Amino acid sequence: MTVEDLTEDMQPIAIRPAEKADLTHVVMLDEKVTGIGKSDYIFDLFERYQTRRPDERFFYVAENLTPTPRKIVGFIIGEIRAWEFGSEPCGWVFAISVDHDLRESGTGAALLDRLSESFRDAGVNRLRTMISRKNHLLMSFFRSRGLMAGPYIQLEKDL
Repeated sequence: MTVEDLTEDMQPIAIRPAEKADLTHVVMLDEKVTGIGKSDYIFDLFERYQTRRPDERFFYVAENLTPTPRKIVGFIIGEIRAWEFGSEPCGWVFAISVDHDLRESGTGAALLDRLSESFRDAGVNRLRTMISRKNHLLMSFFRSRGLMAGPYIQLEKDL
């Protein structure tokens, strides 16, 4: 899937399944955005989400098409989960990240649209995610894409 320029400054991007060769770039992007290095976690996700149950688990990257060399500028990871907490099958987004320089360029929307398409193709008609109440940027992004509070309440306690 190729996305046309959405702003004058943005170069075209391609949304495609992640490949093992992308992981170093995904790790660097994730650390740049979150400030937390989690290489082992991301490599494990790739193993689980790109090689096992590929009809239910999805790991996509956004790659700029110009200039050369191409560069990973975003990624999204999600899966179809069923029957947890009494929920019928639905698609869950649990990781999305876009390079700071490309925020508000449509890259995140393109990633979410591609994942949503994969969920629909698998017969799922509901999308869910969970975010920190303090993450106003991500909250704004998901709300701008039509997500709103759902029927479940997260509960937790310190151990």
